[in-house]
Amino acid sequence: MTAELVRGQNHTLPQTRLEIRVSAGSPVVAGATLGDEQGTVHGVEWIAHPGSPQLPGLEVSRQAAADHRLAVDLEALPDAVHRVTVLLALPLGAGRPVRFGAVAAPFVAVTGLDGTEIATFTLTGLDAESAVTALELYRRQGVWKVRAVGQGYAAGLAEMLADQGVAQAAELARSIQEAVASGLARSVTPPPPRTADGGRVRQPAGPVPPTGGGEPHPRGTEPVGEPSPPVADPTTGGPIDYAHPRRQTTAPPPPPPVAPPAAPGQPAQPVAGDATGWSMDERLYNQIWGMFEDLARATAAYRSAVDFAESRMDQELDRALSDPRSRIGGTGDRAREEARAKRDELTARAREALDRDLAQLAAESAVVEPALPATYAGWGNPVWHAYRVPMEIPMALRIGDLHLPERTDLHIPLLVRLPLERGIWVDSGRTASEATALTDSDQLRRLGMETAVALAARMLAVYPADEFSVHVIDPAGSAAGALAPLVGSGVLAEPPAAGAGGVASMLARLTRRVDLVQMAIRAGAADSLPPDLDTGEQLLIVNDFPHGFDDRAVTQLRYLADEGPAVGVHLLMVADREDARAYGPVLDPLWRSLLRITPVADDHLADPWVGHAWTYEPLRPPQGSRVLEQVLALVAAARRNGHR
Repeated sequence: MTAELVRGQNHTLPQTRLEIRVSAGSPVVAGATLGDEQGTVHGVEWIAHPGSPQLPGLEVSRQAAADHRLAVDLEALPDAVHRVTVLLALPLGAGRPVRFGAVAAPFVAVTGLDGTEIATFTLTGLDAESAVTALELYRRQGVWKVRAVGQGYAAGLAEMLADQGVAQAAELARSIQEAVASGLARSVTPPPPRTADGGRVRQPAGPVPPTGGGEPHPRGTEPVGEPSPPVADPTTGGPIDYAHPRRQTTAPPPPPPVAPPAAPGQPAQPVAGDATGWSMDERLYNQIWGMFEDLARATAAYRSAVDFAESRMDQELDRALSDPRSRIGGTGDRAREEARAKRDELTARAREALDRDLAQLAAESAVVEPALPATYAGWGNPVWHAYRVPMEIPMALRIGDLHLPERTDLHIPLLVRLPLERGIWVDSGRTASEATALTDSDQLRRLGMETAVALAARMLAVYPADEFSVHVIDPAGSAAGALAPLVGSGVLAEPPAAGAGGVASMLARLTRRVDLVQMAIRAGAADSLPPDLDTGEQLLIVNDFPHGFDDRAVTQLRYLADEGPAVGVHLLMVADREDARAYGPVLDPLWRSLLRITPVADDHLADPWVGHAWTYEPLRPPQGSRVLEQVLALVAAARRNGHR
């Protein structure tokens, strides 16, 4: 499985003989440096570049090209080498681009000799830089890994080489550019893939799909530009398809809205629905998740750049202070000041890039939020004032908002697909968040139930009438106030179940429903279900678990959590895990099977892809608003009319 890396992320290499493939929107110079355990490059003989393309275990291209293949044999490297750093730079020349921000985002893939991708990295977010450290292969405790770096240099190749400790970096950079200029300096296309018998794959005659350039796509994918001239197969004269395998060339109909042309030097104006999809709802869904990915990538790049700056400062300080002579006089102080100044400069540049990305995302959010349908909209959106009971189930439901500490006012809707694939647990216990610390236990329980009621109301509102039923277990009747909107509107299938007897009866009926539907599906006899069985989606709200639950009831609840979603029975639990600690690990599978949310803002949602902890905020109606009651009244009226 290919690892798609972001800046700072690493991945273990499963083999030592590799190819590093570079795909860019215009010709670039590719090279590599060899470093020792500290990353130090000990001279020009440790650098592979177009003027000197071969080193033991390493070979690079001899000219600038839009596509490169670098050959690496890690076992053939000298024993002193612990790091291989891949460098990219724009070649000099009249009419050529002078910054990476003016070309397509370079794409780098580490592959096996058979072409199987091991790890990939798209170098997004570059602007004024004309040289970039793309990635590095490094050895740690005998294991080789690859790390995505993406560190750019506005001063070009000379600055990048100097940053790696290369003496006379300016002279070497000039000689590399001269070697490129004296070569063909043309875009070299990669050879087409081979068939099983070793022959070339030939494509039928026809136009070559677009491979173009332009600004990087905001989702981090390869952009689509103007068609390139066809490249002829030398054996047949027919064109060969060299389109990048991840480059999107078509979109499902209908086409998304087209943004108005942007002023020169300005980013394109955002448009609601600017994503692929068969309907506006699907396009908005894809756009929202694209915004989530953009925010995750931009923040990961910023945090990685800050970590890189700190690490580099530490290395420079260690290098400066390792010489006893530098500790005498002002040499050490100057070294510290220079290292900190360089750290501050890198951090400031990273923050500037992050602020630019966040501003663009905020502008997109400001356009998208008012255009959302009710199923994706917050309770404060005016779309609810024109609400009508839908005729079909939507593809997703908004259950809250997400944000990161780098910009807390930029909220991304948290959407879950419908029907629900797992239950939801509203954690009414105490967490380490600041909002929880300011809220007492009774208030947390009340807010937890209000959050559950608001979620249930949204589910009732987005399903067609009579296709979704809500049941409630409230053993002690402590949630009467929070349940008032559901009870008062008449949308509940029956009054809330109270006491141990009510809990047992409710769980027995829902368990029976799951059993019957499962047996009918397995036997292919859906028509044989009892006529009184409600086959619509069912939601069970459970308050104050485990109060009122005996061992049998707990077992039935676990069964519903595991088996219910597949046959349309879903759990919405409001519980404090500490209240159930007497059950020990018996309930661990139950908690793990549910999506945990909180009644107050809390940064508990982990993103393993980039390592972020997202802060979740629940959706509740604005203070003093009666939108929830109005929506439930319309749902209840539609149900009454459906029974006439």
